[in-house]
Amino acid sequence: MKSLVRVTSLILMGASLLATLPVRAQLNDGKPDPDFPVPDRLDLQYALAFALDNNFTIRQAKEQIRQQEGILLEVRAPQIPNVTGSGGYQRNQLAVSQNGLDHNWDLDITARQLVFAGGGVTASVQGQKLTLDAAVLELQAVINNALFDVRTKFFTVIVNREKIKVQEQNVELIERQLQDVKNRYEAGTVSKFEVLRAEVTLANAQPPLITARNDYRIAIEELRQALGFVTATEPNVTKTPEFVGSLDFTPASYELRSALSSARELRPDLQRLRKLETAAEKGVLTSRAGYYPNLSLVGSYDWRQNAPFSFGPVSSASYVKGWTVGVQSQWNIFDGRATAGKVAQARSLVEQTKLSLAEAQLAVDVDVRRSISGFQQATELAEAAKKVIEQAEESVRLANARFDAGTATQLDVLQAQTDLTTARLNQLQALYTYNIAVATVRLSMGLTDEMRPTKELAYPAR
Repeated sequence: MKSLVRVTSLILMGASLLATLPVRAQLNDGKPDPDFPVPDRLDLQYALAFALDNNFTIRQAKEQIRQQEGILLEVRAPQIPNVTGSGGYQRNQLAVSQNGLDHNWDLDITARQLVFAGGGVTASVQGQKLTLDAAVLELQAVINNALFDVRTKFFTVIVNREKIKVQEQNVELIERQLQDVKNRYEAGTVSKFEVLRAEVTLANAQPPLITARNDYRIAIEELRQALGFVTATEPNVTKTPEFVGSLDFTPASYELRSALSSARELRPDLQRLRKLETAAEKGVLTSRAGYYPNLSLVGSYDWRQNAPFSFGPVSSASYVKGWTVGVQSQWNIFDGRATAGKVAQARSLVEQTKLSLAEAQLAVDVDVRRSISGFQQATELAEAAKKVIEQAEESVRLANARFDAGTATQLDVLQAQTDLTTARLNQLQALYTYNIAVATVRLSMGLTDEMRPTKELAYPAR
């Protein structure tokens, strides 16, 4: 038990040590604190660290471990001496008395120690220890998935923030183009049609900007949900932190064979199923214990009334006392094949667990291959988007130069500006997809979230 509790504590402590920033759980007496302040600035490292203590899924998984620890204490109870006490007092009419008294009292303390139970108790304890280990691994899987979700939601906030900037740049370019066309129209060098076309283009640029702003607001709320941030009091309810971070393209490489090997070894969901398979095998031994007798050592000490009851000092003649020791055994010689049915169920559970493990192994392999393929696609898109940006910027510059020289139309300039906006949006989406793809590969390989804490930001502590 101590070793398992130590494993659990190390897992929980290790998860907390991942966050070196001064993050405090948004808890008050174990409950979410609605007055917890919204930080002025929020980066990815702080978000991940905050989620470790406050994400509801992680907190539920931690409680499940405590539940399994309680079950382990329960199944270990037969291995420890059990002491029970009983007593009673009654009054009755002499006509129905069996000892000539109108009252009776007794007190008994009994100790019982199970000596042999066919190995069932030992197997049950071992199986529960494995189940507790499985719960710890389930917690690790929950943490990996929760931090992946936080990372994804944080990147979504960043990409939507940058999309707003792109759309604002697009509107600014079109506004400058509209003003330029108006000046040319007043000078008599272009027709009214050119002005109308620029105005229509500017109007068409507004809906994407409005949509981008709404996507940004929604992304913030989804991130708040992933963090488990429940603040709902003024002024925090209307406060939005400054999100610190960017979508970077840092070339990386993953080899399929090593990724598959890592996943098979490190994926906590696979390790959990292996533990449950061994626990199920212990369940067979527990069920087979019904074929054997059980043996217990029993000792008791009794106090019983022996003479008429007196409210005064108890004399040696008013009661009797004494101890009893012995051995008790019980053997279900024939139980209607109930034990055989339990053994059959336990063996079937072992086979089901093996099948679940094999199915999960196949799913993990497919997951790794899919994530590697997605990573390769994201890498190619990110590299291609970078080249397109450079070409689109040069195209806008040339279109403006040609328009000023009179060798290009206003439509050419607007089209070049539209292409540049599209290229910028595509690059943002490519960078977002690449960063998510990297995190997806690491998750599929069973690797923990990469956290690189920074110390230049100060956050409020509770």
